[in-house]
Amino acid sequence: MRKIWGAAGLAAAALALSACASSGSSSATAGTTPAAANSSAASSAPAPSSAGTTLAAKTIGGQQVVTNAAGFTLYWFVPDTSTTSKCTGSCATYWPPVKGPATAMSGVTGTLGTITRSDGTTQATYDGHPLYTYAADTAPGQAKGNGLNASGGVWHEMTVSGATPAAAASAKASTGGGYGY
Repeated sequence: MRKIWGAAGLAAAALALSACASSGSSSATAGTTPAAANSSAASSAPAPSSAGTTLAAKTIGGQQVVTNAAGFTLYWFVPDTSTTSKCTGSCATYWPPVKGPATAMSGVTGTLGTITRSDGTTQATYDGHPLYTYAADTAPGQAKGNGLNASGGVWHEMTVSGATPAAAASAKASTGGGYGY
């Protein structure tokens, strides 16, 4: 009997954690969180998989930006290199890496590639920049992470034309806005 209650208790705890993780907003629906958009139901960190991500081009805030298929803005991190992501550990919780390889829908004109992260997973790149979503973007079409100085560097939305920060994003970064995670 003790084992049954133990299993039931674990199941109840898992259900409660799952409900807490998906209750960011009363208007949120399944598949609209960055974690769901990155095909990782268990956490916002990348899950090992051979499946990649489909990239699309959308106009967000007057800019043509690269998004995932669900319409979530994709970002690049200034400290990254073309072969190495500098966003690991807790950083990857706030800025989930986009799983590679990626495929492009109409309007996505940059060069797609991949890198191998320090944890062995494959991350998609666009014009040589590793790609991420942002956990605070809770619905498609948001770009709350654009210009933030967080996790040891500045984040920019990936524009279709490549990794060139918009003037507004640069001004936001220089004012010290952002979070220190």
